[in-house]
Amino acid sequence: MNHRLLALALAGLVSLPSLAAAQVSVSDPWVRATVPQQKVGGAFMQLTSAKPARLVEVKTPVAGRVELHQMAMEGQTMRMRAVDSIELPAGQTVNLASGGYHLMLFDLKRQLKEGEQVPLTLVVLDGAGKRETVAVSAPVKPLTYKAPAAH
Repeated sequence: MNHRLLALALAGLVSLPSLAAAQVSVSDPWVRATVPQQKVGGAFMQLTSAKPARLVEVKTPVAGRVELHQMAMEGQTMRMRAVDSIELPAGQTVNLASGGYHLMLFDLKRQLKEGEQVPLTLVVLDGAGKRETVAVSAPVKPLTYKAPAAH
């Protein structure tokens, strides 16, 4: 009996590194602070995927829903629109920032205050359609915060 448990435990340990090696890494996540009664917020970060993938969904307990958005010039006007997914080319950093791709938090359940941490769960699909979730804790930055240029 003890040998069987030891074998199962060792098998689990051997498989842990492959499970723990995330395909997508996140750097510099942050969420913009909100004012009382504000119902919409924004979240920003840099994403790098080891393999071609797509960000397809984001969840957070602080909002009713999260949408993937893109800002782009249409003629002389900057427009923001929801997108179904954000492509993550292999080995390239994709910057989710003001003025480009970003995350919109709708139906906020409370004010987001500077210094708090907002939990986000990113859902990514790889080229084979395998889902991966990535847990992110994003600090809330002041309303006036400007992120440093992406690296």
